[in-house]
Amino acid sequence: MREVQARAATVVAAVLAGRSLSAELARALGARPALDAGSRGQLQDLCYGTLRHLGALRAQRDLLLERPVTEPRLAALLVVALYQLLHTRGAPHAVVDGAVDAAARVGAARARGLVNAVLRNAQRRRAELDEAARATDEARYSLPRWWIDRLRADWPEDWTSILEASAGHPLFSVRVNPADLSRDAFIERCREQGMAATGLPMPDAVRLDKAVPVERLPGFAEGCCSVQDAGAQLAAALLDVRDGERVLDACAAPGGKALHLLQRARVELTAIDVDAARLDRVEQNFHRARVAARLVAADAADLGAWWDGRPFDAILLDAPCSGSGVLRRHPDIRWLRRPGDLPTLARRQRQLLEALWGTLARGGRLLYCTCSVFAIENDGVVAGFLADHDDACRVCCAGHAAALRARGETRLRVNAGGSLDLLPGDDHDGFHYALLSKR
Repeated sequence: MREVQARAATVVAAVLAGRSLSAELARALGARPALDAGSRGQLQDLCYGTLRHLGALRAQRDLLLERPVTEPRLAALLVVALYQLLHTRGAPHAVVDGAVDAAARVGAARARGLVNAVLRNAQRRRAELDEAARATDEARYSLPRWWIDRLRADWPEDWTSILEASAGHPLFSVRVNPADLSRDAFIERCREQGMAATGLPMPDAVRLDKAVPVERLPGFAEGCCSVQDAGAQLAAALLDVRDGERVLDACAAPGGKALHLLQRARVELTAIDVDAARLDRVEQNFHRARVAARLVAADAADLGAWWDGRPFDAILLDAPCSGSGVLRRHPDIRWLRRPGDLPTLARRQRQLLEALWGTLARGGRLLYCTCSVFAIENDGVVAGFLADHDDACRVCCAGHAAALRARGETRLRVNAGGSLDLLPGDDHDGFHYALLSKR
């Protein structure tokens, strides 16, 4: 117990110092002594769960302290242990004893008595702690105040539902390739294997009640299905590629949307990503599904590094963004982002849009999308681009929205310009889609 708690505290402290959860967790999982499978799973849960509930845990920790703790790893250890006491089935005595021993492992041996007192006090003052977790929006939604304020301004009618959805656990959704396997057949095969599966409003989307290793998914090894959020599956339908078209996926990794395009039509696809290592995963996905494309490691905005001068009929620009629509999958985002990041990201998004527009053929279409719910990254970018480009017009997506609503989709909004916003909900994460056409 104490080894896992100490490693979790180290990871949480590193994230709060500005480093990514995925990198720090990988480092902790690879450290010596090696952890057994159960301990590895527990470490991952402690890191993700603590960061997901950190706003409330901080408020609860501070209620139990006479004065603030300034040592980062000790402060992190306290919230990790509080997460265990308040949100897991861990035996309280084991959690407390382990955390007391873990204090020495995080360089705070002198604070063993403090750790013991805080955690035993937490067990006695549960009602007060529950109240502290609801006392402020920052605690209730475990998000910084600036984030909540911006979301309230962007979504005055939906901000609370977005925050509530973003506080939950990630969904496990699958896209079935109907050319290989019908969705109903996939669901039936899942049920035969003891996996509860449900069809979603997106035509090929299935949600499993519990995450499973991908090898257990029916037809996965043969490319019949892929793990992909249902909201992300809308990209291929909106871009609607056709046989023989020359298509670009400008920020392709990990490759789910590109694979979807290749499975919808026989196209000549170029997939670009600035991260060469992440392109390896794209290649693996393509190989599994028996499809091929040109893969290029480059900055999509640097046309001289990759473009051959031949225009594209269709472009997917899945722009780098804040990730504010996928907090359930990446709970560290809420603590890593700063208010000043959003204008910086918007400038980068506009830079990519400007560069790629020059590679699009007349009559072609470009789908701009993000996994953000912030307007500055979405309509803010697109509206500014349209104002400066007479040869660009927005294609209204209301027809797609109506079809989804007819199938039961409720977390969808069509804005005045005709672009779509999917709000985080029970069936998918948050996404923005704007389809542009070139005159």
